[in-house]
Amino acid sequence: MAILRRQFAPGLRLPATRDLAHEFNVSRNTIVLAFDQLIAEGYLEARQGSGTFVAAKIPDDFINIENDRKPRSLKSESEFALSKRGKTIVEAKSKWLISAGVPLPLTPCVPSVPYFPFELWAKLVAKRLRKPIRGLLNYGEIAGYKPLREAIAAHLGATRGARCQPEQVIVVSGTQQAADLTARILLDVGDVVWTEDPGYQGTRTSFIAAGAKVAAIPVDAEGISVEVGRRKAPQAKLISVTPSHQYPLGVTMTLKRRFELLEWASKSRAWIVEDDYDSEFRYESRPLAALQGLDNNNRVIYAASFSKVLSPALRIGYLVVPGDLIDGFTAAKALLDRHSPVFEQTVLADFFTENHFSRHLRRMRNVYAERRQALIAAINSEMSDLVETAPSSAGLHLTVWLDERENDAEICRLARAKGVSCEPLSTLSIKRRMRPALILGFAPFSEKEIASAVHEIAKILRNR
Repeated sequence: MAILRRQFAPGLRLPATRDLAHEFNVSRNTIVLAFDQLIAEGYLEARQGSGTFVAAKIPDDFINIENDRKPRSLKSESEFALSKRGKTIVEAKSKWLISAGVPLPLTPCVPSVPYFPFELWAKLVAKRLRKPIRGLLNYGEIAGYKPLREAIAAHLGATRGARCQPEQVIVVSGTQQAADLTARILLDVGDVVWTEDPGYQGTRTSFIAAGAKVAAIPVDAEGISVEVGRRKAPQAKLISVTPSHQYPLGVTMTLKRRFELLEWASKSRAWIVEDDYDSEFRYESRPLAALQGLDNNNRVIYAASFSKVLSPALRIGYLVVPGDLIDGFTAAKALLDRHSPVFEQTVLADFFTENHFSRHLRRMRNVYAERRQALIAAINSEMSDLVETAPSSAGLHLTVWLDERENDAEICRLARAKGVSCEPLSTLSIKRRMRPALILGFAPFSEKEIASAVHEIAKILRNR
């Protein structure tokens, strides 16, 4: 340490080993061994006939010098040159990422983590660890653990009317990776993509990052307007939609509009990405058939995840791709991260095959139905004269329309200062200018939390 702190200056001659041994009352061999070690590491130099000296240049001069502890700046003085797409990603990130940690009341599109089946999951994990399958800790199948893919295919066929084989299922880390893989495989720089306006920004940013040109197509009461899209961007290569429960407006695409979209995509040789992010939760009827199940021309790529049903921390989602795209998507998945974590997939497969998934889904549907009703009741009680609740019978959020003169972004900013988190509709629009509105979530919050949060928003609206 004396050398590192420059208490012993470079070139200083050290006392003889015999003298040091006498001074510290230790064996001379101990001092000799210490000197030899320091010489080997480059801290000392032995000069024949002259003695032992502190090295002129010590190793720490080149790595981590003890007396030079000034922190290195994280920012470069010169401009760091991101690509145009890189800058787009950075600029867009803060607009769509959900904050980590415990969500503030009324944060939309987050599940109730305390209802995660912790004890049951722990038992399934312990069972797997006691009798692990061969190769569990080795590289897994690129497309995903086969029993899980089989369970997903069976579930989609029974509950969503999907038509798929396990070979078409590709396990990914969520719908965001699903969008990224789709963009990598199907889009070239300059290709046109229809996206819903207003719509989810994360998916839109993935397409922009791939170099695509985004055409913002308005959503009406029947879903994305195929007529407008056909006029505005007839050369579109891909169409991104949330037909079962549009985000953020909450509308369900009508059967007529679904067939219109499928027909146009088939004639135009365009692909459709169906983002089924929270359609498992319908409160007034059973889940609707997926758009993929109506597709007779293999143009639909179906994407979903377990983030809303179980937990976002699992990072397990999946794609269902047409047979002709299986090789392309698995190749892209292998390049991106080889495969999703194997162990979590095996436990989730057990969760399915032992019928825990369907029971958990029914339980959460009941919980969320009660909380949704609590949010509606609070809105009616506190601010029915100030807002209008958009009709929606599914999902984990509600949209409430404000007076035309209101600024929804400013209201959300003021609400956050009071510990309430909502999303302004204006930030989800690309070109379309709509009546201001707030996106309110309810899934992870108690009735008391919901009532208190709505009360705060009502106070903000009344005091403006």
